Amino acid sequence: MDDLANLKKTPNYDMHVKYGGKVVDFGGWALSVQFAGILEEHRTVREKVGLFDVSHMGEATVKGPGALAFLQKMVSRDLSTMHDTQVYYTHLLYPTGGAVDDLMVTKLGDEDYYLVINASNTDKDVAWMKQYVGEFPGVELKNISADTAELALQGPLAEKTLQKLTSAKLSDLKYYHVIPQAKVAGIDTMISRTGYTGEDGFEIMCAPKDANNLWEAIMQAGQEFGIKPIGLGARDTLRFEAAMPLYGQEMDENTGPIEAGLQRFVSPEKPGYIGREATLKKVDEGVAKKLVGFEMVDRGVPRHNYKVKKNGKEIGYVTTGSYAPTLDKNVGMAYVPPTETAIGNEFDIEIRGRDLKARVVKLPFYKRKK
Repeated sequence: MDDLANLKKTPNYDMHVKYGGKVVDFGGWALSVQFAGILEEHRTVREKVGLFDVSHMGEATVKGPGALAFLQKMVSRDLSTMHDTQVYYTHLLYPTGGAVDDLMVTKLGDEDYYLVINASNTDKDVAWMKQYVGEFPGVELKNISADTAELALQGPLAEKTLQKLTSAKLSDLKYYHVIPQAKVAGIDTMISRTGYTGEDGFEIMCAPKDANNLWEAIMQAGQEFGIKPIGLGARDTLRFEAAMPLYGQEMDENTGPIEAGLQRFVSPEKPGYIGREATLKKVDEGVAKKLVGFEMVDRGVPRHNYKVKKNGKEIGYVTTGSYAPTLDKNVGMAYVPPTETAIGNEFDIEIRGRDLKARVVKLPFYKRKK
């Protein structure tokens, strides 16, 4: 615990302490890995509603004449088709086609965009984009992470919980859209409906000074629905069951969205974006590795970077592996040659010196009923 004094703390850090969170070092941030326990928290989000502190995430704004043209160069998806209040998932790419990061882009209005980026990549992403912003006079790129607190409310009862606190009609808020201005418990917020758990849910952005009051108001509103605060452990098992990618595991500087099976979020033909030529080549000529889902046939829990083998020969590696509470199975995602991706194909995962059988299954592992 002595080491925690040197970590960055979110505006909701006091809530982690108050609600009994087991605080750990998460990429330089003091965040709770769990509160009541990972399995209990996982099931709470799948069956009821859970509250996450995601204030460590990075936020930036891109504004001014040429904002769209600038972002069209920076990201791999065509943003010209967006309408106001819409959110797109997309990627910053290196010229090689590897990923700088994956991110969310929200269009708030003409030449007014809001970005949400991965916490550990915030400085890197902003620095990457700043290299190019000078090519677009009038465009202002601003890192507003320090001025933004963000809570995520996820689960089948998320809408009922949040609706108690706002006059904004949440049933009208479509998936991957935002309400740019809304009062929640009397607090000025922006509400988005995206999520990283496979469940319905919302992200609520507010000023850091209001973060603790917002947390307490949501916890009070959700009490009748069995709400619990949720830590990093359950956040990872939830996103993993929904097969949502994690930068540093499913993607990195050498591995982009085409290998990760995310081509639907890329516009290969869009002119002018960084990484386009490499991306087009991957689409046209194929890639050396592809991401697959698998379940263990033999007993064992796969983990990040475990070797994938076929007939004793190493052919790939596990990106994420875990016990999946909703499925009651040990499952994983892995990069393997395209020849090994057919559903039902079998290979081995090396776990503690033993080659244990696994079988390719369809992704995502979990999909909620609408």
